[in-house]
Amino acid sequence: MTSTLTALLYLGLYLSRTISTQKQILSKPIIWAKPDFMIPKGMRVLILCQGTPEAIEYQLYFEGHLSAQQSPKQLGRRNIAMFRIPAMTPLTAGQYKCIYRSKELWSNPSDPLDLVVTEMYDTPTLSVHPGPEVTSGKNVTFYCRLGTATNKFFLLKEGRSGRPQHRYGNTQVEFPMGPVTTAHRGTYRCFGSYNSHAWSFPSEPVKLLVTEDVGDTSLAPTEHTSFSDLWDLDLLTTEAEFQQDLALWDHTAQNLLRIGLAFLVLVALMCLLAEDRLWRKRAQEKANRTSSQERRRRFRTQRRLDK
Repeated sequence: MTSTLTALLYLGLYLSRTISTQKQILSKPIIWAKPDFMIPKGMRVLILCQGTPEAIEYQLYFEGHLSAQQSPKQLGRRNIAMFRIPAMTPLTAGQYKCIYRSKELWSNPSDPLDLVVTEMYDTPTLSVHPGPEVTSGKNVTFYCRLGTATNKFFLLKEGRSGRPQHRYGNTQVEFPMGPVTTAHRGTYRCFGSYNSHAWSFPSEPVKLLVTEDVGDTSLAPTEHTSFSDLWDLDLLTTEAEFQQDLALWDHTAQNLLRIGLAFLVLVALMCLLAEDRLWRKRAQEKANRTSSQERRRRFRTQRRLDK
C-alpha cells in the first residue's frame, strides 16, 4: 500500500511538472508597422510588437542584431510595445523581428517584418497590354520601365495580401498575368530597386478592369484599399489567429489537467478498494483464528471436565 501511494505521489508530481513545462510555451508575437511597411525617405515609422497579456519586456531585432528594448503598454486588451524610427533611411530599412518576455521565459521570434524605404530613385512608368480593360480569360502583361538602370522591379496590387511580385532586369521588365478573372481587378503600381529594401518612387497607378465575359460590359467597381489598410486587415487576421492559438492552448491544457486528475482519482479509488479488500481479508483471517482458538480452548476444557 505504501509503495502504491508513493507511486501515486510521483505520478502527480510528474503530471504537475509536465503541465507547468507546457504552460511555459509562449506564442510568438505579432509585428507590424504604421503607417505602412513602405515608408518614403525621411518619414517616420512606428514598429509595433504584440505579445501575450503577461508580457513584461520586449526586444526588437534588426537584421539579426538587438536594436532596442522596451516595456509594454496596455492598449485596451492588447499588450504592445512601440518602437519609433524618426526618419526612414536606407540604414533603417531591412528586416525586423521582435520577442517578448513573460516572467523568466522569452518567446520565439515573430514573423519577419520587411521595412522598405521608397523615393530613393527616379519614377518608373507602368503600362498594361493589350489594355486596361479586358475580358475574363484573356492574358495581360504589365510593363514596368525605369529610365535609369536598376536590377530589380516590384509590382504591387492595392488591397492584395501577400508579397509583391518581383522581376530582375535593367531598364524594363514584364509581369505576365492570366488567364485573368474578376479577382485580378484592381489598381497596380510598380517600383524599381537596387535591393529588396530600397525602392524608387511609385509609378502612376494603372487600374485593370476585367469584365465577366464578352457580352457583359458592366464593370463592377473595385473597392479601394490602401496599403496601410491592407496591413491593418492582415493584423486583424493575425491577431485573431493569435488569440485562437491562445484559446486552443488553454483548452488543451485544461483537458490535460482534467485527464490527469481523473487518472489520479481512479488510481486513488483502486488503492482504497484494494486496501478495503485487504482489511476485510485480514479481519476474516483474524476472526477465523479467534474461532479456531476458541474451539480448541472449549475442547481442552471439556476434556478436563470428563476426567
